[in-house]
This record gives sequence, structure tokens and C-alpha cells, in this order.
Amino acid sequence: MQKERTFAMIKPDAVQRGFIGEIISRFEKKGIKIVAMKLVAVDRNLAEKHYGVHKGKPFFEPTVQYITSSPVVAMVLEGVNVIEMVRGMTGATDPQKASMGTIRGDFGQFIGRNIIHASDGKD
Repeated sequence: MQKERTFAMIKPDAVQRGFIGEIISRFEKKGIKIVAMKLVAVDRNLAEKHYGVHKGKPFFEPTVQYITSSPVVAMVLEGVNVIEMVRGMTGATDPQKASMGTIRGDFGQFIGRNIIHASDGKD
């Protein structure tokens, strides 16, 4: 089986609440390799680019404000079937609908503070 890479980002609420180590540990325990990782202060331009598909929607501005409020941990993850695996581990976008045992189900507060971004494609 061929390895693939994907992007994941530990969001400001997880950084502020001290969940970086727990989240990284979950990935490592599943055999997912972290090939790049950086603590990043996201500026408005980068936030608008990342969330550009949502421009014009009512949650766009609050999302940009949130993601620029505190540093994030940007990661490139690698493994066999890593995209599907990471997205399964993160859980539903809305933490209230995410299963217990997933990152969002265990740590997320509400949809605007959902701990982590996991790409749905090879980034």
C-alpha cells in the first residue's frame, strides 16, 4: 500500500487548553508519522485564504477572528490511508455530534471551537 500525506491543524482552542500533546500522541499511537510540524501565528491574509470557500457566509468573519486569536499547530501527516484515518480520528465537525473517543468528541466544545482541522484531500 502506498503512503499518502495530508494536512492537519490543531486550532487555537486546543492550543489554549493544553491539548497539543494529547492530540499528537493519538496520531502517533495509530502509527501516523508527523513529517512536518510548526507552531504558527496565523495572520488575517492566511486565514482568509484557508477559509476562502466560506467567504460571504455568516460564519466566515467569526472563523477568521477565531483562527487568528492564538497560535495553531500546523502538521503534515503521513501514512497508509492517512486521510481517511485522520478524519475518522477527528470526528464530526460539530463536537456535539462527534462520537466519544474522537478528538472532537472528547475535547471539542461547540462547532465554532472544534479543536482540529483535518484536510479531506492530499495537501
